[in-house]
Amino acid sequence: MTAEPATGFEGQGGTVELLWGLREPPSRGPKPTLSIGRIAQAAIDIADADGLAAVSMQRVADALDVTKMASYRYLAGKAELLACMIEQAVGDPPDLAHLSGGWRPKLQAWARQMWASWECHPWLPGATTGDRVMGPRELGWTECAVGALAGTGLSGHERLDAVFVLSGHIRNTRSLATAGTQPWTTRRQLELLRDHGDRFPALMAALPAAEEASLSGDRAAREFGLARILDGLGLLIAERSG
Repeated sequence: MTAEPATGFEGQGGTVELLWGLREPPSRGPKPTLSIGRIAQAAIDIADADGLAAVSMQRVADALDVTKMASYRYLAGKAELLACMIEQAVGDPPDLAHLSGGWRPKLQAWARQMWASWECHPWLPGATTGDRVMGPRELGWTECAVGALAGTGLSGHERLDAVFVLSGHIRNTRSLATAGTQPWTTRRQLELLRDHGDRFPALMAALPAAEEASLSGDRAAREFGLARILDGLGLLIAERSG
C-alpha cells in the first residue's frame, strides 16, 4: 500500500489534492459529462444570486441538470465544493509588473482589484476565514502583494505583516459580516445612537446627519484607510533606506 502524501492539514488531504492538481480525474464508469470547473461555476452563480447559504450539492446538481450522485464523482462534499468555488471566484492574481512608480501604485492596484473581486462575489469575505486549505490562485494574490514590496528595504517579516494589515483593511471595509458590528453600519444602530446621542457626544460629532444613511460600505472610507496604511509603510521604508 502506498502511503498518502503528508499535507500538513489533518483531515483535509483530499482538498489539498483537489486544489493543487494532485487528484486524478474520474476514470471509471460512463464518460464524464461534468468538470470541477463547471460544478464550481454553477455553485458560484447560486452564491452570487442568493448567498452562500443557498448553495448545496443538490441545488448545484439541479442547476447542471444532473443527479447529485454525479457530482460526487468529482467532489467529496460541500467542503470541497466551497474550496473550489473560492479558488475559481478569486480569479488570477493581478499582473503588477507593468505598473511604474514603485511599490505604492502596485499595492493600490492590488487592493482595488481585490475589492472589485469581492464586489462581484459578496460571499467571498465570509468564506475566506478560518483554518482552511488555500489554492495556488488565492496564494498567488498574497505572493503578488508581498512581491510588490521587494527592494523596499523591509524585512521578510515586515513585508508579510504589511500585507496582513492591508488585507485586514480590505476585509473590514468590504463585509460587515466579517468586520464586526459598528455603531454607524446599519440604520437600526444609527437610530439607537441618535436616541441616546447625549451619552456618545464624540460619535455624534463625527457622524454628519446627511451622511448617516450612506456610511455603510463608503468608498471614501476604503480609500482613506488605504492611503493611511500606505503612508505609514512609506515612512518605514524611508527609515530603512535612510
